[in-house]
Amino acid sequence: MQDYVIRVSELNKTFGSKQVLFDLSLDIARGEMVALIGSSGSGKSTLLRHLSGLTRADARGHRQRDESGHIHVMGDVIQQSGRLSRNVRRQRSRIGYVFQQFNLVGRLSVMENVLLGHLGRIPRWRGACRLFSASERNEAMASLRRVGMAEYSDRRASTLSGGQQQRVAIARALTQRAEVILADEPIASLDPESAKNVMDILANINATDKTTVIVSLHQIDYARAYCPRTVALKKGGIHFDGATHSLCDTRLSQIYGAEAPEIVTPPHGNPVVTVHQMAVA
Repeated sequence: MQDYVIRVSELNKTFGSKQVLFDLSLDIARGEMVALIGSSGSGKSTLLRHLSGLTRADARGHRQRDESGHIHVMGDVIQQSGRLSRNVRRQRSRIGYVFQQFNLVGRLSVMENVLLGHLGRIPRWRGACRLFSASERNEAMASLRRVGMAEYSDRRASTLSGGQQQRVAIARALTQRAEVILADEPIASLDPESAKNVMDILANINATDKTTVIVSLHQIDYARAYCPRTVALKKGGIHFDGATHSLCDTRLSQIYGAEAPEIVTPPHGNPVVTVHQMAVA
């Protein structure tokens, strides 16, 4: 039996009078690295926010079923029928979320930002007072070493470049001991070199720790280089779900329409080559 770490059943979401997700169902197996693609407004960010319980689904589905909108992550119910689980805070501690705009506290140091990854496992009063043990600090430093940011541990987060801030955000997820990482367009605002560094780190975490990674991407070239499976959204539904290598230009044109040429073209015309691909070559 397939070991599914994420299960979504008939998810619907409406903002005001506009419905953005329609009866969406999705299963993600443990240890997968999945690209989530689609044009702006297709529902990518909305789906990721539902998976972590940051957004509530509609109480009833498009088909008027009371049981719609069930989301299970690692066997726990995150939400169902528009209601969040009472244990959602504890469940979120197992889900790392990497935002496009990093979501760091700029006035805090790099180390202090990474230590925040412990908050889901320690008493609230300790987190509020920023009282972390020596072992917790050692774990945070180990996470910074993994992403190549240990030498910046005392720097204010606001002084870092975009690529550096994103690596700190990933280190925070490592310190969190996240079993699932949801990355919402983590390279959208980065230069090509920084983007490749971030994707290399996420791929390494997936391969080494067997962490399930779902990464929302704008450029299909990165999906082809890093993610064996791609899920494409269009108008709030799943338009494609399968092996990334089978995503031909015709399918991409169906997904993106007029945006397709921009999506297919590698950043600055330079192909993305991963360390794994270099070794194979």
